[in-house]
Amino acid sequence: MSPFRLLRQRRFLPYFLTQAGGAFNDNASRQAMLVLVGLQMGLGSAAVAFYSYFAQALFILPFFLFSVIAGQLAERMDPARLMRRIKLFEIAAMLLAALGFWLHSIPLLCVVLFLMGVHAALFGPVKYSILPRVLDAHEELVGGNGLVAATTSLAILLGMLAGGAAMASGAHGVWLVSALLVAVALFGYAAARRIPALPAARPQARLHWNIARASWRALALLREDRSILNAVLGIAWFWFYAGIFTAQLPDYSTGDLGGTASVAILALALFSIGVGIGALGCERLSGHKVEVGLVPLGAIGFTLAGLDLYFTRPGAPLHGGLDWRVWLGTPGNLHVALDLLLVGLFAGLYIVPLYAQIQVHAKLGQLSRIIAANNVLNALFIVAAAGFAFLALRLGLGIPELFLAVALMNVAVSAYIFLLAPEYLMRAIAWVLVHTLYRLRTRGLQRVPAEGPLLLVCNHVSYMDPLIILGSVRRPLRFVMDNRIFVTPVLRYVFRVGRAIPIAPAREDAAVLGHAYDEIDAALAAGEAVCIFPEGALSHDGKIAAFKPGVEHILARRPVPVLPLALRGLWGSVFSRRDNFMKRMRLPRRFRSHIALVAGTPLDGATTSAQALEAAVRALRGTWA
Repeated sequence: MSPFRLLRQRRFLPYFLTQAGGAFNDNASRQAMLVLVGLQMGLGSAAVAFYSYFAQALFILPFFLFSVIAGQLAERMDPARLMRRIKLFEIAAMLLAALGFWLHSIPLLCVVLFLMGVHAALFGPVKYSILPRVLDAHEELVGGNGLVAATTSLAILLGMLAGGAAMASGAHGVWLVSALLVAVALFGYAAARRIPALPAARPQARLHWNIARASWRALALLREDRSILNAVLGIAWFWFYAGIFTAQLPDYSTGDLGGTASVAILALALFSIGVGIGALGCERLSGHKVEVGLVPLGAIGFTLAGLDLYFTRPGAPLHGGLDWRVWLGTPGNLHVALDLLLVGLFAGLYIVPLYAQIQVHAKLGQLSRIIAANNVLNALFIVAAAGFAFLALRLGLGIPELFLAVALMNVAVSAYIFLLAPEYLMRAIAWVLVHTLYRLRTRGLQRVPAEGPLLLVCNHVSYMDPLIILGSVRRPLRFVMDNRIFVTPVLRYVFRVGRAIPIAPAREDAAVLGHAYDEIDAALAAGEAVCIFPEGALSHDGKIAAFKPGVEHILARRPVPVLPLALRGLWGSVFSRRDNFMKRMRLPRRFRSHIALVAGTPLDGATTSAQALEAAVRALRGTWA
């Protein structure tokens, strides 16, 4: 199903239009001010550069001051009501902007920029915390986040273009841009009035006005869930990378690519369109579910695209002052344009799953404050990016070298994040392999509890079974695997990173078996999900063998819910035992074959048995081996 179907539904469309209008006005008002300062007021290039940096600082400052207040308000109030109030604030700010444009008052326009920063800081927490309440987490959340990310990127671009073009249009530029800003704000308020009401997440919560203490408490929430903390760190790094890239694109386009301002606009447009394509592509690539395996693919992708951008154009341009049409026709520049598009595309693939990860794992009564804490960190990383770029350029690096340095930094930072969250990389490997080799369909996975201890049991058909399950179930999983495979050289490191639990029959190694039971019990006690294959070995004939009593031993120690799974269509594939070793080493005869993973209804671990679980898995698999 396409995410665009959400645009036909009241639960999403009014909110969608409201947030897009806010992103448009934030950037249109800022760009209009810069054009007014540089064009109509006749100030020099040094003054324009100063106001450009000053405008960015004024816009970022409110994120430090008001984000945590906004997070608390978003939990104490009906989200629809809060958005309407924020839109009324935006209307007032745009009317003040119109007055500032008419008076050519830079101090008044600086106040407006600060107010628009307040508007963005207030809107951020409710913008992302409302999505998991109105969208289905299993089928719609990724698509909804993709639409929001795509339109935000495009609204920023269109706002900059429209605000600058309206102000530069001539004698009536002031009136034209004023009318545009006020009209968009009024439209946003009208859309907000159509957002359906929702109950407050924490209506009785106390509002803490001490910004430092409230910020510390919000940041402390991140440490309660490692998956949320990892996602927040990943998002903050994205804003560092994107902050440097987008801030330097105008000067890079004119100075290093030899273009005019039209090439700078084209470069920003390519990046924004790329972000939109990547963000919207997340739903299809992830099969409509939250798939953090796309995060490493995005990180690797925009590193490679950034490196290629440097090596494609490392030196000074042969020509300068080229219009965008002429520039595109110059040899080698289509390659540069493709790199700009790809940097944005992989950025979109990277950022959407991280926001969805936070929304899925955060508790309803904490989500808005977690988003607020994330916004504080984002602002901090954007400031750090500006400082890093300033120092690098002052030390003699050119913009291409700056892009190269950040691309290489991304390798190190991404590696660190993936060491903190190995499931990102493991799921990426699983996603690539499974979707390369098979055409997978899933059913019933919405029955997987989002949290709490869970034991998953599945039939065992091929060596790919763990990867297929890992790439399909959105919860982090710990697999119980044969100790002889676990100790395989080289792969042993991968299994340890994936926190697999080695096991052996009692007749082979009773100590390993006892340790496995202890580790499984400890994982379940900690609220983790553990997956086992109770047959004890790969199928030799495509049929499901009798389940071993070990599963009953696990449940006797800790009677947790049990979810039966069934894999279909894998018998006869190159990774099954249908053929001997030499035949399996030939090219697969069933490349890209159809397979399926089906989940049943969770069973009570206190009353179920190995025989009952075997019957449940048999019923789920049916006759399709």
